[in-house]
Parts: sequence; structure tokens; C-alpha cells
Amino acid sequence: MKKPVSRSSKKNRKNGYAFVWDIVIIAIGIILAFVLSKIGAIDAMVSGLRDYSILASFIAGLFFTSAFTLAPASIALVNIAGHTPVHTVALWGALGAMCGDLILLFFIKDKFFNDLINVLKSSKVKHILHSFHFGFLKWLSPLVGALIIASPLPDEFGIALMGISKVKVWLIMPVAFIMNALGIYALIGFANLIS
Repeated sequence: MKKPVSRSSKKNRKNGYAFVWDIVIIAIGIILAFVLSKIGAIDAMVSGLRDYSILASFIAGLFFTSAFTLAPASIALVNIAGHTPVHTVALWGALGAMCGDLILLFFIKDKFFNDLINVLKSSKVKHILHSFHFGFLKWLSPLVGALIIASPLPDEFGIALMGISKVKVWLIMPVAFIMNALGIYALIGFANLIS
């Protein structure tokens, strides 16, 4: 006789599939960015917007925030910086990224982060994540979130950490702008260093 499948095991399986799907989408984004870069499509798009580098930087920055569009946006920002002053690309790209973070914060509701949390079934991991609401970790999570926003990692993680620590939106946005500007400066600097 078959054992009935519990609701919690069905939910865990569903959460695992959702997280795997998120990883597949990220991998597709990276592969797509690589292919678009190799065939010259990103260069063509950037060249088409050469006279509109501020708009191009803003649009690339808008897509610089999500795990799903980070790779192509990074390549676009580096290409734009090839013919536009770095500070212009960083400032307008950071403004676009800040708007992207606001969209993530209000509309996506940290879906990727929730999928990740749901996959992590370990009670120790859940205990650590829930401890960000109390004491020292309550103050550490916004700092770690800001560092993640500045890094080449997807902003969903940083926004999620800042969100679970109950940081107000009016404070998240300037922090996101500054950290994204630093991240774009670092990205362009690193690309120039290795090329």
C-alpha cells in the first residue's frame, strides 16, 4: 500500500522546482549575454544609441539589478563606457539601477529570494535568516544588503536583506543609488583592467 504524500513534502518539492527554474533562467541570461556579445548584437545596440549614451546608460542600469538580466546589462554598460565618460555611465546607470531596485521592491516582492529561502529547509539556516530581525543582525543585514547591491551579485539578494530588516524605502533608494554607482564604477574599472 502506498503512503500518502504529505502537503509539506509537495510544497517542498514545488519550492525546489521554483528555485531550480530561477537558476535555469539565470543561466539562460548568462548564455544569452555571451552569445549576444559574441555575435556583436550588444555592440550594435550600443552603437545605435551612441548619440543617446545617457538613455542607453539608464536603460542598461535598469536591467543591471535583476539576476535574470545582469549579464547582458553588465556587457552593455562596459561597451557604453568605451565611448562615454565613465562618470556619466556610472551616474545614469546607477539612476536606472535604483529605479530597477524600486521595481523589484514593489512588484516582484523578492520572488527569487523567497524561492531560495523555501529551498533551504534546514532549521539552522531558517534560524539564521529569521535572526536578522533581532539584535546585532538587524543592523548587519542592511549593511550586507548594501554591499551586495554594490557587488556584481543580483540586487534581489541585497534588496531582500534590506527588506527583511524593515529599512524604509526612502532610505533604501539613496543607498541603492550610491552602491549601484560604486558597483558600476568597479565593473567598468575591472573590465578596463583585464582588457
